[in-house]
Parts: sequence; C-alpha cells; structure tokens
Amino acid sequence: MRAPVIALATTVVLAATVLAQRQPPAARRQPAPPPAFTVVEATIPAMQQAMRDGRTTSRALVTESLTRIATYDRLLRAVMTVNPHALAEADRLDRERADGRVRGPLHGIPIALKDNIHTTDLPTTGGALAFAGYRPPYDATLTTRLREAGAVIIAKTVMTELANWVAGSPMPMPANYSAVGGYGMNPYDPRPDPREATFDGRPVMNTGGSSSGIGTAASFWAANVGTETSGSILSPSNQNMLVGVKPTVGRISRYGIIPITADQDTAGPMARTVTDAALLLGVLEGSSPDPNDAATTACQPPAGGDYTTGLSATALKGARIGIPRAYYYDEVTIPGRERPAGGLNASQRAVMTDAIAALAAAGATIVDPADIPSVIETDPSRNAVVWGVCGGVEGAKGRDANCSVVFKYGMKRDFNAWLATLGPTAPVKTLTALRLYNLEHARAGAMKYGQSLLDISDEMDVAADKARYEVDRAKDLALNATNGIDAAIARHTLDALLFPGGSGAGIAAKGGHPTVIVPFGTVPNAPTPPLPAGFDAQPAPYGVSFTGVRCSEPRLLALAYAFEQATKRRMPPPLK
Repeated sequence: MRAPVIALATTVVLAATVLAQRQPPAARRQPAPPPAFTVVEATIPAMQQAMRDGRTTSRALVTESLTRIATYDRLLRAVMTVNPHALAEADRLDRERADGRVRGPLHGIPIALKDNIHTTDLPTTGGALAFAGYRPPYDATLTTRLREAGAVIIAKTVMTELANWVAGSPMPMPANYSAVGGYGMNPYDPRPDPREATFDGRPVMNTGGSSSGIGTAASFWAANVGTETSGSILSPSNQNMLVGVKPTVGRISRYGIIPITADQDTAGPMARTVTDAALLLGVLEGSSPDPNDAATTACQPPAGGDYTTGLSATALKGARIGIPRAYYYDEVTIPGRERPAGGLNASQRAVMTDAIAALAAAGATIVDPADIPSVIETDPSRNAVVWGVCGGVEGAKGRDANCSVVFKYGMKRDFNAWLATLGPTAPVKTLTALRLYNLEHARAGAMKYGQSLLDISDEMDVAADKARYEVDRAKDLALNATNGIDAAIARHTLDALLFPGGSGAGIAAKGGHPTVIVPFGTVPNAPTPPLPAGFDAQPAPYGVSFTGVRCSEPRLLALAYAFEQATKRRMPPPLK
C-alpha cells in the first residue's frame, strides 16, 4: 500500500531538482533569511547584538514583550502596572542608537521593577490598598540609574504586600499576594492550590516572595529588580528557575524604596543568566556612592562598573567551596528543643549531591563539612537557629524575650521615616495611620490575612525601645556574621559556602552578606497536607546558592557563572 506514496515522493524530488537546476547560479546561492529574533529566553547580550546587526529594535523588543504580557498575564498575574509610554521610550532610544549614541549594555532593553521601588511616572503601591494608584514625588536612585543607562522600565511586578511585613501568624500572607495585585502564579505550574484549607486562590506551586520572578521566567522582559530583607530575591529566584543576586547591604542604594529595616534591606537583580544579572547589577550600583544612602560606601564597584569582565568558565578551578552540612543539609539537634531541625528531604538531597559533584568535576575543592559555628553551638544563648525573628502574634511585646526585634523595630523607624520623605502627597502619614486605614477598609480587602506584623511593629517605641533593638542587632551580627558565615569561611579558607536552594538567605541577610543563586534542578511539589489524589503536580525548580563575605560579589558571580556554564540546567516554563 505504500508504493504509490513512494512514487509520488520520488516524482516531487525529481521535479524540485529539475527546477533548481533551471535557476540562475546566483539565485541558487542565496542564503536562507535569518530567523526572526524573539525575546523568548533571549539574553541581554543577544538582544544588544541583534539591535547592532539591525535584526531588531528596542521598539520590536518592547512590542513582543507587551504581546507576551497580553497573552499570558491573565494566567500568571505577574504584572501590577504596565508602562503606557514604553513604546515611546523605546522609539527615543532607537533614535539615539541610530544617531550613534548607545548608553550602555541596557540601552533599549525592557526591565521590570518591584512595585515598592519609586517611579514618578508609574504607581508605586507596595501592594497596599492605601497606596493604590499612588505616584511618589521622586524616583528611586536605582530607577534614575536604569533610565540613564537606557533601560526601558516596562512594568512594575506583583509582590507580597509591603515585602511580606503585613501578616504573620495566625494567618500568614501567601507569597506574591497583595490587596492591590491579588495572587501571582508560578509559570512552572500556574494553577491555584486545590486543597480545602488553602483554596483561596493562592498558587499550588510557591512563587517565592516577596519579589516576583514570574515575568522574567516567562520572558515578559529581559530581567527585573527585586528587593530583599530576608529571602525575597533568593526565594523567588529559586522558585522560578532564575539567577538572583542578593547583594551586600549598601552596594545598591535603597533611596526611594519602601523599607522594612535598613539593617537588612537591599535591591538586587533577577535574570535568566548570570551574565544578565551581572550586567544589571553594575547599572544598579552605579559608579559612586549615593548621598541619600550612607550605606552605599560599603563596597567599591568593579572597574568601569562592569561585573562581566570577571566571569570565566574556569573560575571554579582551585576554588574552595564549603558545605554547611549541619542544619542546611542534615538534621541537627537544637539546644532546648526535643526534635531535630533542618535537613533536606530525599529529592533535595539528590539535587545537591549532583551539584556538589558538578562543582568537583569543574575543579573546585569541596570542603565538607564546613559547618557554621553558631549553628552547631550547644549553648542556646549563642545558637543562631534558636535566635529567630520576632514575628506574628507570638512576637508581640511580652512574648519577645527570645527573638530579635530588629525587623519589627526597624519597620516602625524606617517606614515612618520613608513616609516623611513623601511630603504632603503621602496617602498616610504614619504606620499607625496605615493600620487604621486597613481596619477601616477591611471589607474592601485591605487586610485579607490580618496585619499582625504591622501590629507588633507599631507597638514599638522608637526612642524607648532603642536600647533593646541595639542589643538584638548586635546579637544578630555576632551569631550570623562574626561567629556565623565569616567564621566558617575564615576557618576553612573558603571562596564561598554552598546552600541548597534559598535556605541560606536568613543567615546571610542578618549580616548583610551577598549571595548568588543559580538554577540547577527540580524537586517534587509535595506539600503538607498532600494535594488531592489525581492532581498532577508539576516539579518545582530548585537552585544552588553561593554565599560569601561582604563585598565578594565579583568572586561569587565568577563561581556562579562557571557553575552555570558547566551545568546549563535552566529550563523555560512550559507555557503554551
């Protein structure tokens, strides 16, 4: 029965051959036209090369980005606000390029900002209903630097309301939920949680928080800027298979960013590759300290503000990478507690075993274990795991003797100071006024999960509680920096500590240490309580984190780049 098909195919081939022979030689030699350039999974250098070659323009990049937003954002809900002037800005930057002016590696590139970063031409809400539609009177320093570098700020991203310092226990706010933006969804499984106890619209796969990596993972833009106080760059980067850089506190100006506490707050890049993250970091940092943020004298920028010059595929050769085995990989007995704590499950352990093997194969010396001294300390008063953050109703005054008040004190101090910079345009004038607004607008959705974290912050007295805050801040630094990360790195002469996923975010945040996370694998999405039988949960992304001493971003980025190039495990989300 196949003979006629074969005969027909032979006839077609012969006819095509004869036709080709009749073509003039020049016509036969014409190369096939290059494929149309697409923003999907495109790197920033590839976008720049395509614009240099005339294969695309900033307008085309922004147009395709806006098309993807229009196509997929109803499913993903990654966007808080789209810049209505993005195409006009792209046109202006294209004209500059045509005139021979290219501002730098971000010229004409679409970048998104977390919605707690000031933009005078777009609302900056922090996700709070009281700030819905609010346009601040000044741009954040990093916003100015991005625009001066030629970036097109295409959108503001969804975020956990006020960077997840609104509602703790008894009803913790889910990641990437806010009164203004609702729930963001993970592009690797963009479905709501079907379990009865959590059937409120939240995603079945955690998106990480409080920054959002959803749109970058889905190629809505080239990269985005998040902010972190403790995990809010690293966690969403981990959950969305992105490279995230949580910089040393002070490397990037915080001026014009809604705060939690200046002791730990920082902005940082989230991207699909280490190179893209390094390019964005250099622009965000700028060439000189910001007079509006005294912390920006903490580190020196690299020569020319370019972190990419230090990226090398061989950077892992001879590098000493420490494995903080206790608590972060293996369960440990915590002083004063009956049950062991920490450790990885079998799937996570398998991913990290593969990652360590990949590091060794790339020439790294693996120091295992390289435990953090304060984590294995037997004296409860000197143990970092025992000493947590005061949060939720159990962290209120009278119950907060054995936890750090730095977050709740810092929020009262720094949020009120930030409100004062807004002048007469501020929608509310104090943290107290915000809490009252939420109570008065509860039926409008202002506080779906309550506001226990705002409550315990507002009960702090900035003057009377300053001494307690200073004692707790000193203890945070002693346990997490001096006898924590710094001690482990110095004791074993390490280039970096390797943490599973974003698990090292908390200890790194308290000391202001930098971390770079790189996509690597996946693990089953198996929450407790379990998902219903027959619900086909998709695997969740899982990365690895390189943490170093303060101001070590150049070295960490080099290690991360070498690991990325040796493994190349990032996979785009399965969007249809």
